[in-house]
Amino acid sequence: MSVSAAPILITGASQRIGLYCAERLLDDGHAVIVSYRSEREGIAALRQRGALALQADFASEAGILAFIEQLKNHTDSLRAIVHNASDWLVEAPGEEAAAFQQLFSVHMLAPYLINLHCQALLARSTPADIVHISDDVARKGSANRPAYCASKAGLDSLTLSFAARFAPQIKVNGIAPALILFNPNDDADYRSKTLNKSALGIEPGPLVIYQSLRYLLDNPYVTGTTLTVNGGRHLK
Repeated sequence: MSVSAAPILITGASQRIGLYCAERLLDDGHAVIVSYRSEREGIAALRQRGALALQADFASEAGILAFIEQLKNHTDSLRAIVHNASDWLVEAPGEEAAAFQQLFSVHMLAPYLINLHCQALLARSTPADIVHISDDVARKGSANRPAYCASKAGLDSLTLSFAARFAPQIKVNGIAPALILFNPNDDADYRSKTLNKSALGIEPGPLVIYQSLRYLLDNPYVTGTTLTVNGGRHLK
């Protein structure tokens, strides 16, 4: 991918995969804008490297629109938007509606509104891309977290709709990961059971998502596609 003067926006880049992808893009010479909900060490490190970090709360329409206005005050063009912001809520009894609304807002409403309002910014870059980071769980559903799963499945649908709407100027694709990176507090039993769910049985780390992102950004002939990066979970 050639380096563009227009920055790449990554939402939810304060930690884990979003932070890693932002760091790698900076390594490769790209201008980077990141959004974050809570201040973390990763955001300070990105700022030190020259990334623009904008605080955002995607749990409401007002918060999303405020972020878009703030973004437009800092740039008039974008090379790409990577929708990585995500939430992982427990759908506690009596709080199901609130959890569903928040997950819908973060996983669907934010990408929807940002894509619509930033189309003109992307149109000033050639090439231009949108990448939605979904979740492999949307492939089969989840008995434990139906609201999370439904909102990620909706994001997959947005990939198809925006790919059709924005073609041929803007490519729109998705990535559906599963078990990329354990959390530090995951115990040995959980790790073993989770690794056994995939055919390859490894914890690959965030590099595989960056490789997938680069493929989508680099390839001029792929749009409306969601890459499954799950180690072969669908084979077991």
